[in-house]
Amino acid sequence: MSTSSETRETTRTDTADAATTTATGTAARGTRLTLRAATLGRPDAAALADVDLDVPPGEILTVVGPSGCGKSTLLRTLAGLLPALSGAVEQDGRPIGGPAADRALVFQEDALLPWRTLLANVELPLAIQGSPRAERRKQAAAWLERVGLADRARQLPHRVSGGQRQRAQLARALAAGPRAVLMDEPFGALDAQTRAGMQDLLVEVLHGTGATVVFVTHDVDEALFLGDRVALLGAGRLVAVRDVPRPRDRAAHDDPARVALRRDVLTSLSI
Repeated sequence: MSTSSETRETTRTDTADAATTTATGTAARGTRLTLRAATLGRPDAAALADVDLDVPPGEILTVVGPSGCGKSTLLRTLAGLLPALSGAVEQDGRPIGGPAADRALVFQEDALLPWRTLLANVELPLAIQGSPRAERRKQAAAWLERVGLADRARQLPHRVSGGQRQRAQLARALAAGPRAVLMDEPFGALDAQTRAGMQDLLVEVLHGTGATVVFVTHDVDEALFLGDRVALLGAGRLVAVRDVPRPRDRAAHDDPARVALRRDVLTSLSI
């Protein structure tokens, strides 16, 4: 590993090692996600073979690749929804044997319960954790305010826009203080302007949580904006994992190093 990569990982790990507190008062820490010689998919249809990947605490790893290359399979395996066919899939050195409350999964479809208000939807994971009603309502309201939906708290999902539903889903995913957030093309159905706003919002609301993020996307520019590193999938394998220069910096779009990486990613993926 290069000196710059070592410095970056040390910084991420140091940040994650210290418990931080979100704006809602919920402590959150990052977690390490690891795959070693892992074959992923279903018994009759392996999607990825011999995957070696280490996601350190507090990192945002973006994952790109053509349709059908195994991006969602990778995410669902890390979520504990699909067991690995072989090899190891671990969280902090322990096997992932199923879903867990400290790994939140965010889908492209907002998955809000249509009969619950936005406030009640955001309260749901806190209720599952056993948080007292008054406390969970306070935390849910604080998260809705943080994502700009304080004035929509009592609305049902069908009464708000797609972008607002995704904001509510993001608030719900983060309200319970997960250590890992696994995101499956969450902004893919949004228009370009709303999508850019959601990217900025994600960066803002993740700040201070220390959460590890694995973010699947078809959009190379989105991957290079959000990710500390980008993982490239193709032809049933992990092709490469590359460091991203100046992540989460809008002004870096024309940076020569970013432009070169974008070209290399597109070439590697043949898209």
